[in-house]
Amino acid sequence: MTSLVLRSADLQQTSNAALHNTSEYVSKVPILRRGLPMKVTLTFSRDLQSTENLALVVETGPSPSESTNTRAVMPVSSSPSTNTWSATRVSSSAGTMTVSINIAVNAVIGPYKITAQITSAGSTSNYDVGKCSVIFNPWTSGDEVYMSNDAEKREYVLNENGIIFNGSASYRWSRMWDFGQFEEGVMDICFQLLQQSPEYKADRATHVSKCNDPIYVSRILSAMVNSQDDRGVIVGNWSGDYSGGENPTSWNGSVALLRSWSQYGPVRFGQCWVYAGVLCTVLRCLGIPARVITNFESAHDTNNNLVIEQYYDTYGRSLGSPDSVWNFHAWVEGWFKRQDLGSRYDGWQILDATPQEPSGGSYRLGPTSQKAVKEGDVNLPFDGPFVLAEVNADRVSYSRMWDGSLSTLYTDTYSVGQYISTKAVGTFFRHDVTNEYKYPEGSKEERDMFQKAQTLLARPITLASIRLNGRESFHSSAPLRATLAEESSVQEAPKPEITGAFNISGEPQVGEDFTVTLKLKNPSSGKKQVNAKWCLTAIVYNRTPVKEILNGSQSVTLAPNEEKAIEIPVQYSQYENAITPDNMIQATAVCLEENGGSLLVDSVITLKNPPLQLKVTQRVVLGKTVTVNIIFTNPISENITKCVAILEGSGVLKKPFRVTLPNLKANQRVTTEVELTPYRKGKRGIIVGFSCDKFSDVKGFQTIDVAAA
Repeated sequence: MTSLVLRSADLQQTSNAALHNTSEYVSKVPILRRGLPMKVTLTFSRDLQSTENLALVVETGPSPSESTNTRAVMPVSSSPSTNTWSATRVSSSAGTMTVSINIAVNAVIGPYKITAQITSAGSTSNYDVGKCSVIFNPWTSGDEVYMSNDAEKREYVLNENGIIFNGSASYRWSRMWDFGQFEEGVMDICFQLLQQSPEYKADRATHVSKCNDPIYVSRILSAMVNSQDDRGVIVGNWSGDYSGGENPTSWNGSVALLRSWSQYGPVRFGQCWVYAGVLCTVLRCLGIPARVITNFESAHDTNNNLVIEQYYDTYGRSLGSPDSVWNFHAWVEGWFKRQDLGSRYDGWQILDATPQEPSGGSYRLGPTSQKAVKEGDVNLPFDGPFVLAEVNADRVSYSRMWDGSLSTLYTDTYSVGQYISTKAVGTFFRHDVTNEYKYPEGSKEERDMFQKAQTLLARPITLASIRLNGRESFHSSAPLRATLAEESSVQEAPKPEITGAFNISGEPQVGEDFTVTLKLKNPSSGKKQVNAKWCLTAIVYNRTPVKEILNGSQSVTLAPNEEKAIEIPVQYSQYENAITPDNMIQATAVCLEENGGSLLVDSVITLKNPPLQLKVTQRVVLGKTVTVNIIFTNPISENITKCVAILEGSGVLKKPFRVTLPNLKANQRVTTEVELTPYRKGKRGIIVGFSCDKFSDVKGFQTIDVAAA
């Protein structure tokens, strides 16, 4: 009898992909979700005899072994196993056998090699069957990432078109983001991230064996998406100067970033929403349900006291502090069980790749149970105190007077953590999740939770400790540190009786003049003499000051119950060379009453970008060229040059497409035609970003429905 030889193997990529909800992946090898079967057709030189045994072997990692769950030997039998690796004969005829391989529900994720092992007369021969990739499975209840709601799975696993909320608490807007988790090569880059981690380099076998756990995998990835410590994907920059790299606002999606990192190393530059967009892509690609979260008025507490201490001069200029409050901050939530904490903490887990503070020796955050944050359980892994402070820290502000002394401006317990937002399921609307992070501000439950967190941290917050912590941790301003060291106490200024607020009429656009109004009101029964000093500063979204635009002062007399307005005109010529791509201006005023009471008025003004339109008037068909019109009007009374548009869109463009537009005269309109050929059917999104010598971060978006040919 001739020897049994494996002639060919068919991994049935198309039919397996349909079963595994992986048909969207552009991949040369099958993408398979653990906990489900895959069918393989094997063609031999003849039928298998009763004296011959067939087994299939799967292996992953550099040192596969059964003891580490990175190797499984599966004798082909007639009885399937639903929880472990097993191989079952489905049919056999004329030397062709179809085998169903059940992938263990707790399988290590990663690239696998499949081998056929034929044993006959005491001799064993091995044949290559092929390669596949195994990922997490939200569709199978035994997987830690299981999600029961089908609409949520479509949104948080399968959707490539996202929005990330930006702006400020007073002006929230959204930017489109192309996650592109199914694009060619992205899966391989996700595995590359895991294999480039310090944990992999320290102990390869142990690292790979732990990659069956979404807690471990997500924590590794939250470190690897930033370049700190490990030459991960993105280099951060919040200076306002992005020479030597790309402006963070120029990115429209994750794929170009990931591919650039894979080829050339860390990519310059990104900011929080870029980190969040890329981390969300990687998690979804690997099968972990994920969504991007934006927190407005997001605190960065450096000393874990759950209090943000900030310092200003008499004009309201920031004097710097280790603590800060960002206009917004974006992070990611992944959905999985917390086997390490108990089922009470299952569900959404907070992950942040923005390098703010180290966690376990690396710049990363999480996974932090969202439920633990809401309940103040800050003693659990990982990074609970930092996240709780981001969404619910108290806030204390001080003013440095002309003689160097400090006086208290105000304390509030409610302004941090507003409008916590994510994309709604199935639509492009905003879904508010603030109540998932904390109890309503001012409620007894919220204060009880806060006190519980303080107790668990064993650092009760008193005014004395605030002062001490302010002195000890203040390293960003040497002159102020010296002043603090000389002070024996902070002056307790009288509580101001006046109220104040900044207002701006309409929604001014970049290039326009506008007026900021400081409204002061005296609700008391006595006359008030008030000296108001104000300052307008161009800032990055995390409130890093870049350049002062103007400052001024004015004294006003307020009769009982009188309100007066101080108008502050701002001309385009004043902010033209100061404004950052964030289009944000911070207005602050310190209003000093004659009795010594000080009121701090603080507001962030966000200027709108001009509109950019995309129009597709034809029916869009797979593989057929379609014309897209880019329509833009120069909004300012000056000529603009260096006009460039960059188009991106998974399934429509395989890489960013750069279009050079003509220089535009004042108020001139241009329409540019671009031809695209979609290569994947279904609902797709096209994002275009426009920049010129005068402004950037102008975005347009168009959804299209690509029909089958």
